[in-house]
Amino acid sequence: MTAVQLAHRAEGVLRTFNEAGVLAAADVHVALRLQRLGGETSDSVLLATALAVRAVRMGSVCVELQGMSEVTVEEPDRDIAALPWPDVDDVVAALQRSPLVIGSSTGPLRPLRLVETDEGELLYLDRYFRQEQTIRHVLDERARSRPKVDLAELSGGLSAYFRDADDPSQPSQAPDRQRIAAALATTQWTTILAGGPGTGKTHAVARILALLLRQHGPGLRIGLAAPTGKAAAQLQEAVSSQADILGLPSGLTAMTLHRLLGWKPGSASRFRHNAANRLPYDVVVVDETSMVPLTMMCRLLEAIRPDARLLLVGDPDQLASVEAGAVLADLVARPAVGVESAVLTSVVEADLTAADDPKEAALSAAERDRLRDGVIRLSRGRRFGGAIADLAVAVREARTDEVMRLLASSSSAVSLHPPDDLDALRDDVVRSAAAVTAAAEAGDVAAALDEMERHRLLCAHREGPYGVAHWAHQATAWIGAATGHPLERMRWYPGQPLLVTVNDYESKIFNGDTGVIVKGRDGSLLAAFPRAGNPVLLHPTRLSALQTVYAMTIHRSQGSQYDTVSVLLPAQESSLLTRELLYTAITRARKHVRIIGTEEALRAGVGRQVLRASGLRRPVGNSVW
Repeated sequence: MTAVQLAHRAEGVLRTFNEAGVLAAADVHVALRLQRLGGETSDSVLLATALAVRAVRMGSVCVELQGMSEVTVEEPDRDIAALPWPDVDDVVAALQRSPLVIGSSTGPLRPLRLVETDEGELLYLDRYFRQEQTIRHVLDERARSRPKVDLAELSGGLSAYFRDADDPSQPSQAPDRQRIAAALATTQWTTILAGGPGTGKTHAVARILALLLRQHGPGLRIGLAAPTGKAAAQLQEAVSSQADILGLPSGLTAMTLHRLLGWKPGSASRFRHNAANRLPYDVVVVDETSMVPLTMMCRLLEAIRPDARLLLVGDPDQLASVEAGAVLADLVARPAVGVESAVLTSVVEADLTAADDPKEAALSAAERDRLRDGVIRLSRGRRFGGAIADLAVAVREARTDEVMRLLASSSSAVSLHPPDDLDALRDDVVRSAAAVTAAAEAGDVAAALDEMERHRLLCAHREGPYGVAHWAHQATAWIGAATGHPLERMRWYPGQPLLVTVNDYESKIFNGDTGVIVKGRDGSLLAAFPRAGNPVLLHPTRLSALQTVYAMTIHRSQGSQYDTVSVLLPAQESSLLTRELLYTAITRARKHVRIIGTEEALRAGVGRQVLRASGLRRPVGNSVW
């Protein structure tokens, strides 16, 4: 460990765990600062405090004290179990009398919260405890009542909007989970619409908005949002593409959650809209909710009116937010607290009681129970199926042998290649680049953007031998060797794939957008970005943050789809190699998934789940110190 990573003032147990790589310097500094403020003297409490700070840094909301020694470090050969871990019962007892938990005569400072549950004690930093409690309280309050519904209008709308794909003159066959979702969102204040890519989430969202407009008239105020500008643009396009068919208002716009709430940098409240100044919307739809961290979800729920419908949409099995919390996954898994809706049952009883259909699975007893809290999962894949869908499900359910069997099968949709088998990858990189370049040279913007979606190389890491930087350089070298052009020496060139890394609201280009350099009619070079039916064209120098993107992190690929996806697995000891990472990468593909890596790495990834500790999944009634 380098000197920069060490907390120089750390002593005793904090220094030992810092030197071992369990604690970062920042974790130690916060613990020492709280020690001085609160007068804490127990080494066990200081270690637990530093671990609580570490937990947030690693994406958790709290630390589960029973499993506090179950950590991973960058140096996999280090024996973490040999460190002087204190006895858990001693740590809990010390925390129960700690001034950092119960306060002291020197002041009311209580920066830590100790929560007792049936499964053991949780230790929070106070801020995250309060945010989690706010989310729980707001959702439980919203579940205590239901909006008034015109049953005849709802039944008529469900019949009108959910038709059989093969025979539009007939209603869709039961069970239809999209129809259940639409009825649920009409009859509840809060609905959580979960499902993997291609299961029709935004298709259902558009029909939910149409049903609500039938219920409440054209004056209904609708807010569409997502955690990123790219996701917001995609939501807007998906809804707008169905506006004419469903009679939705023209000009519906989506925005980032920061813009929805009115981001005010430097202010005490952070946002213009809060508990004292609610959002004006009657309906708020949030897409890609798996990417929303705990703090942002808390701010949203504080700002939404109690009589406004909230629709949270996303895939709980994907990678979670880069910040603390996995709120969508927690809300999907938390115990149901609501009561069964007789209104819902009356309008979609056929769907709720139907047996399995070849196109749609029947609801299980557990899924029926989750409807009480407005949770519904879409399961029918409409974008891809077959071996890709089977592989994604096997990874999601941690069925490692089934994953290996599918990859060893003769299916043309999935394949596993050892790290030195790069011929197919190189061919796809070169072929894709050639097709994009040909279209870009001809000024065919639509074709160039379409060809950009034929293949994507995805990596878990940014740097290192398995990282984006290395493999983007390798792809550039392959393309340069095939074309004879030294691409790395050229600033802009036709066919150059682009990635935007900063939002540009004036140009309506957002962080995460991908595009391509094309030739304009006058021979000038323009950056083209896809938008439904009308690509955005502008000079590349107008954008402040552009990267050439021959490879992309799996995290950045969320929300995108490609015909073929090549996934570079890191070494099996990589902490980034998880079940959620593999599932996210696999579900980016429409036609083919190529996994490049060792069988050992793949098995390690399927077996390693991102465990973000929180209290949202646990029953109400915990004892709080």
